[in-house]
This record gives sequence, structure tokens and C-alpha cells, in this order.
Amino acid sequence: MRTTITPQNRLRLVRMIEQAADGYILTLDEPTRSLAQNALFHDLCGEIAKSGFKWMGKPRTPAEWKVLLVSGHGQATGQGSEVVAGLEGELVNIREPTSRMSVKRANSLIEYVEAFCALQGIKLPYHGDE
Repeated sequence: MRTTITPQNRLRLVRMIEQAADGYILTLDEPTRSLAQNALFHDLCGEIAKSGFKWMGKPRTPAEWKVLLVSGHGQATGQGSEVVAGLEGELVNIREPTSRMSVKRANSLIEYVEAFCALQGIKLPYHGDE
């Protein structure tokens, strides 16, 4: 069962824990990134792709920018990533998934992308730059 802790269900959750059989596992996590954060991040990737900004000599798709930005953010924030040989000998970047980022971490990623755009002169329309 997954549920958000709210004042309305806090007591119900405490009762469930008290009644749980030995051996049950309880996990309490920070909330993961919101749908609005996810949409904004994907919009930013799309804006960079639409700008025509080139990486390694060629323009990149929004999906490619997502990989580059999440990887760069991991490096910049000390989480790192790992490049391994893939199943067919290709290089694969093993990085943190955005779907499991906390709200705070997703905000950090968005700020990283906005800073990247500012440093590269990529205009973002929602900032009134167009």
C-alpha cells in the first residue's frame, strides 16, 4: 500500500502499523517529484532541442538532452554516474532516474537546467526571454 501522510490518515496508518504482523516491511520516503516538475523538465529539454544548440557537434533531441542534463546534474551535485559497456559493446550511462527523484532533487535539476541555458544563451520562453 502506498499513501501520502496527511492529518486525516495519520492515525489510521498508526493503527495499521500496530496491527501489522511481524515481518511486514514499512518504508517511509520523501515524496517523489511532482507531475508539474516532470512536465517542466521535459519542456526544458524540448526548448533546448528547439533552440538548435549543438552538443558534440550536432543538435540533440529532447530525449538526448534529458540524458545529458540528468547526467550533468548528477556530476555537478556529487552523485555521479557510471559509464559501462552495454550488451552490444556500446557505452551506457547508468544514472539516477528522474521518476525516483525527491521534490527537492527535482527542483535542483530544474535549477541546473535553467543555469545551463543561461550560460549557453538559450532563451526560455516562460522567463519572458522570447
